[in-house]
This record gives sequence, C-alpha cells and structure tokens, in this order.
Amino acid sequence: MKSKLGGFGSFFVMQREERLKLILLGISFFLVIGAYSLVRELKSSMFMSIVGKEYVPMARMLAMFLLIPATLFYSFLVDKMKRYQLLYFYSIAYGIAGLFCVYLVGHPTIGLPNTETSAHRLFGWFFYFFIEVFSPFVISVFWAFSNSVYDPEGAKNNYSFLVSASKIGGMVTTGLAWTLFSYRSLAGDKIFSDVIGHQFLLAFFSILALIIPFVVYLLIKNVSKKYLHGYEAAYQFEREKEKKHEEKVGIFSGLTLLIKCPYILGIFGMLFFYEVVSTVLSYHRLGIAQESASDVSGVSAFLFGMAFIQHFFGILISFLGTRTLLRVFGERICLLLVPTIGAILLLYFTLSYTATAVQIGLILLQAINYAFAQPVRESLYIPTLKDIKFKSKSWIDAFGSRFAKSVGSTFVMTSINYGPSMFIPLHAGFFTLISIFWFITAYLLGKRYTRAIRNNEVIGVEETREQVA
Repeated sequence: MKSKLGGFGSFFVMQREERLKLILLGISFFLVIGAYSLVRELKSSMFMSIVGKEYVPMARMLAMFLLIPATLFYSFLVDKMKRYQLLYFYSIAYGIAGLFCVYLVGHPTIGLPNTETSAHRLFGWFFYFFIEVFSPFVISVFWAFSNSVYDPEGAKNNYSFLVSASKIGGMVTTGLAWTLFSYRSLAGDKIFSDVIGHQFLLAFFSILALIIPFVVYLLIKNVSKKYLHGYEAAYQFEREKEKKHEEKVGIFSGLTLLIKCPYILGIFGMLFFYEVVSTVLSYHRLGIAQESASDVSGVSAFLFGMAFIQHFFGILISFLGTRTLLRVFGERICLLLVPTIGAILLLYFTLSYTATAVQIGLILLQAINYAFAQPVRESLYIPTLKDIKFKSKSWIDAFGSRFAKSVGSTFVMTSINYGPSMFIPLHAGFFTLISIFWFITAYLLGKRYTRAIRNNEVIGVEETREQVA
C-alpha cells in the first residue's frame, strides 16, 4: 500500500521506498533547476553582448516557431521511449551540447572575445534558442515524469519538497555565478576574463545535466514498480490500452488534445497569462541590468543576483506556504490565489514604475510562480492520460510558453512606439484584461479538476477515442 504521508514533518515515517523515491526525485530536480538557473541568465546577458538588446523581443518570437519541429520530434520520442528514458535522452543531449558551447564562447570571432554586437552573429541566436528549449524538454519532462508517479494526495504532500530542493539548487548555482561575476566586475582581468567566467559556468551546467540520468537510473533500479505509478484510474486505463494493443494516436495527438479538451486549454491559459506578464517585466529588467553595468560580467552579475533572490524567496514560500495552502484549501482555491496575487504585483509595478518596482515585482512574481503556482499547475496533469501528461504538456511548455512570450514581446514593442506618456494607460489596460481572463480560467479549471478527482475520472479519454475513431 502506498504511503499517503509526506512533506517535511512526516518525511521520516514514510515507507522506505516512498521516501527513497522522493529523495531521488528531489536530487534530480535540484540538478535540473541548478543547471537551468545558470544558463537562463547567461542566455540574456550573452545574447545582448553578442547580438544586441534590441533583438531580444524578436528572438522570443522566432523561438516559438523553431520549437514546432522540436516538439513534434519530442512527441515521436514519447511513443518510442519509456518515461525515464526521455529524461536520459534530453539531459545527455543538453550536457554534450553545453560542452560544445563552451568552446564556441571562447572563439575569437564567434564568441565573447568579439565585442561588436550584430544581428548577423549566428552564435548569439543559436545559444539563445538552445537555452530556450531547455525548459520544455528537460524541466517539462521532469514534471511529466513526476506527475506520472504521484497521485493527487502524493502531490499535495510531496511537491513542496521537490520545489524546495529545486530552489536550493537554484540558490547554489546562481549564488556561485553572482559571486563569480561580482568579483570579476570589481577586479577586472586580475582574476579571470569575461570569457573564462562564462565558459566555467557553461561547463558546470553541462556537468549537472550529465549527472541527472545517473540519479534517475538509481530511482528506476531501487524503487519498486508499484511506487512508480500515480493516479490509479489513469494507470489502469493505460495498462488496458497496452494489453489491447490499441493504435497509437501519433505525434500530433498532444496538439489535438490541447485544442479539443477544454481542461487542457485551461492549463495552457494558466501558463500563458503568467508568461505574458513575466515577459513584459523581464524586458524592463534587462534595460536596468544593461544601464547598471559596464560589461557583460556586470550584466550577468546583476541578473544572477536577481535570480538568487528569487530562489531565496521561492524556498521560503515552498517551505512555509505551498504544502500548507494545498492541504488546507486544495487546488481549487490555490489556483485562484495565483491570478489574485499576480494582479496585485502588476498594479504595484504599473503605478510605481521605478527600477525597484520592476525588480520587486518580477522577483516576487517568479518566486510565487516557481514555488507555488507551478506545483499547483503541474498537479492538474495527474488525472490525465499519458498523451496529455507528456505530449500535450510539451506543446504547452514549448510552443505555448513561447507564444505567450511573443505576445508579451509584441506588447513591449507596441508600448515603446507609443512613448513614455502612454506607459501607464497601456500597461494598466493590458494587465487588467490579462488579470480578468487569468482569474476566470483559474476558477473554471479548479472546478473541473475537483469534479474529476471526486468522480475518479481520467481526463482526455473521450477526446482520445475520437482521434482513434
């Protein structure tokens, strides 16, 4: 029988294999977010130094289209590989590609030694797109795997632990990078060059990524199969499909389910609205970073400093609030808290609009998203089919997330064209519309999730049968 105990207080009274599963998943997420936190900030600072800040909105829009073939390839792999093998594949691929980037960063004309910014410098674009697809094809796969091995009760008890482990990973790596570049900015070339600092962090990213498959391998080998399936109704449905050798619905099934199933569209909406407002605030953050620094190390130090603080607040939220709120109020109320808090932060940003307001608004918005909103949002996938957990989720996290960033970037470019006098009216109107639709989506999604769990439903069954028919 699966232990329903979990979280921090009851950690030591869990069954041994349940505890081992949680520990190894926590270590895996520590490595995933530790690695991602490094390159997430390097992506922006290096792109601005190689290509130019003015091309950031364009890069975000182009990334959306480039992710379409990547997502189709991922959907193909979902039908060919086991769940944990997907983590193997993408972690190893990114680890090796990261080592290749280490070399290119130091190239005298391709990399950072060339200080002339230009839209024609292809490595800057390549590096940006390389990092952009890390999130949907590593972080997303990790969450999809976790959603397939926990039931709703297990998610409430244990997801706060996983998030806390990831926040510690983020604090360790961003703290290291922040310290590294802060000393570099103060001491100049006396310690190390811009190039060496960025190469070191990229190499560290690759090492962390290459350790992930080893930890997942330990999980698969040391935890019994009965502890590696979550929502029982979905698990039994998938087993029956395998026994009957039912036809696979193909690489487009995830996209089809996303369009046909209102529940999945709701999950897309929760991510979409967050990414739109985060993109707007992030653009203003990049401007502050560039104005406050004299070189690429200074920009990187500023961005890593903000990331460290975001992870710090994230771990406070995950330790003190996530599990408690989920257990006391449930997913339905917690979903409504996300747009409510987001609207308050956006109001503060719009009315204040200072460097401090941008930093506080973005830090708290991202901390709440990663430490609270994301585990709540991820738990919504638990009562769904495998095709939704992996394929539809990849479309949401890859294409959908980048579509949201494109919308946010389009708004940024539009607001710039209208000038400073229209800043408050444009932002106030835009953020008000986003907040209203965000809240309505959260309400309807929470209502549907509660009904599914109460009735022991598997979401997506009817839509899948329509595809096969």
